[in-house]
Amino acid sequence: METKSKEGEKKSSELFKFSGDWDKQSKALKEKFPKLTSEDVKFESGKELDLIKRLEHKLDKDRNEVVGILKTNYTTVTKSI
Repeated sequence: METKSKEGEKKSSELFKFSGDWDKQSKALKEKFPKLTSEDVKFESGKELDLIKRLEHKLDKDRNEVVGILKTNYTTVTKSI
């Protein structure tokens, strides 16, 4: 059963793709959530799940909440350009 959970987790992470200017998005996240550090929002291609997990832990949110925050943040940042 653990294998299914890990597979589902992997599949979920593949459904969410980062786009846009991550520097601007990460700055906006740190402004909105002052407890986030540069290390917390560090983005590495192929390690999106690691970023999401760090944010889950730091913000005390579940994956869906973190993805929602990231999507909202992306929309906010792109509208302000």
